[in-house]
Amino acid sequence: MELIQNTADLSAYLAADEAVDHHHPVVREAAARLAAGVEDSYAYARAAYEFVRDAIPHSQDSGDLRVTWRASDVLGQGTGICYAKAHALAALLRAEDIPAALCYQRLADDDGHGHVVHGLIAVRFHGAWHRQDPRGNKPGVAARFSLDGERLAWVPDPRSNEMDYPVLYAEPHPVVLGVLKAAPDRPYLWKTLPTAL
Repeated sequence: MELIQNTADLSAYLAADEAVDHHHPVVREAAARLAAGVEDSYAYARAAYEFVRDAIPHSQDSGDLRVTWRASDVLGQGTGICYAKAHALAALLRAEDIPAALCYQRLADDDGHGHVVHGLIAVRFHGAWHRQDPRGNKPGVAARFSLDGERLAWVPDPRSNEMDYPVLYAEPHPVVLGVLKAAPDRPYLWKTLPTAL
């Protein structure tokens, strides 16, 4: 699949916004901690990915009822769903001048009766975008950082009307950000997750 930037301006994928708030002290401190002792930007990107994937539980897996959407809140509170964790990883990457985009998949939901939009990121190295999924591993999910072929949590099955959205967004998709901001808690959020973009 060819990934398509929603803006030709690469600097947009380094910018801060209300969700990817990489100028926030919490994000800067986490980035500085992760950058200490790594030898290059690739090693930093991998460390940031593994930190968000492994040290910040997916709130559905952990049973956390809080809804976070700003990168600084995800890192500060240590919880988030896929979208929020993607915002946190994008902020950590951008904090170290590594272009990061937000991207999405449409997957069958847990009960198999509908669909849900899943959030992940793409990182730019060597003139190309590489998708990464920091959702968090669990039985049946074994995502890992890779620039040599995708190692995502899920591969969409077209027979089930699942799909990869090819667009790389510089900012969170408005539909995604809207449901995150409107949700008072995760059970409410689970009922309002977008089914398509």
